[in-house]
Amino acid sequence: MPPHLMTLADLSANQINRVLHHSYHLKLISQPWLAPQFANKPTQLRMPSQSLFNKSIALLFSKRSTRTRLAAETAATLLGGRALFLGKEDIQLGVNESVRDSARVIGGMCQGIFARVGDHSEIEELAEHSPVPVLNALSSLWHPTQILADLLTLHEHAHLFDKSLEPTKPSQKLLPHLQTLHPLPPLTIAYVGDSANVLHDMLVTYPRLGHSLRVASPDKPMYRAPTAVWDRVKELKCDEKIWWGTDPREAVKGADVVVTDTWISMGQEAEYAQRVADFAGYQVTEEMCREGGANPDWKFMHCLPRKPHEVDDEVFYGPRSLVFPEADNRKWTIMALFDLLFGKWNVFEHGGAHRYFVSQKNDDKPRPPTKSGKTAPPNKSTPTKSS
Repeated sequence: MPPHLMTLADLSANQINRVLHHSYHLKLISQPWLAPQFANKPTQLRMPSQSLFNKSIALLFSKRSTRTRLAAETAATLLGGRALFLGKEDIQLGVNESVRDSARVIGGMCQGIFARVGDHSEIEELAEHSPVPVLNALSSLWHPTQILADLLTLHEHAHLFDKSLEPTKPSQKLLPHLQTLHPLPPLTIAYVGDSANVLHDMLVTYPRLGHSLRVASPDKPMYRAPTAVWDRVKELKCDEKIWWGTDPREAVKGADVVVTDTWISMGQEAEYAQRVADFAGYQVTEEMCREGGANPDWKFMHCLPRKPHEVDDEVFYGPRSLVFPEADNRKWTIMALFDLLFGKWNVFEHGGAHRYFVSQKNDDKPRPPTKSGKTAPPNKSTPTKSS
């Protein structure tokens, strides 16, 4: 059975950190001109892992995409592979052909599947029958690659939250976020808006990494996280670090980071008027965060695309915004997952791994005797160093 990744709940905290460090490593070696130590030596370019050489990755997108598609196609190319884009006009899972049959056919011709689907059950069924690894690019329940990009962005800007990490040398001040991937201090992260896939992966991830999560959404069932999400939250003991209410000003109290998302997702256009009315007062502004008591140096994040009613221009384009570095990091975190999941299959530590990420490729069969005549220990995968 190949390894699949549906949500960050399927990874341990150590595995998540491993992906982040590998993402950062790939970012630096892929564009060394950004790093001060390589500023005058562009010939020192080190090619990233070519783990996808002669491999094809199927991009199954039943929804429109800008950042995810660009990130996936460029990431596959840098790893020596080829991304084959199949949009909803090319393939409709479960419409002209069953998901089970599609999984077998695509998996027989490609070495990995990166799927952006509608209902989460589609990607679950795809993974169940696929002979190759399946990575969730987005589903109705989860959006793991977005939260990895958010985390990488926060780590790169750790000096904004911990003044002891402030760069001192001139070269460090030039590009402070490209020195080293510092650990994050415990943060208070506020989410103001709809309870959708981005928030769901935040709920099962941030508390395990030591951060507190404060959420505000309208008091209606349609804006609450579904039972399937809360089951994972409780299973991972994340609920102790989560506060949930309906007042956005109360949610941003003490916040180091304020996050929002679209109020009207694809397929919800008919609900536009109702949703805009329900989210009245939820627009992220300087005034709202000041009145709510956010940290004076709070930063802002949004997964994009953004509409002005979600966050005003002053915040979105201002010095608090980490939105565009966040978007750029979609490429490097997706590239790391492609390398580790599609290229190498089983390089993650198994400690704390959840149901999907443990490959059965490595078994416990004893190895041949060593020269000393002793039987070697069972075959255990050893994580490779990413940097």
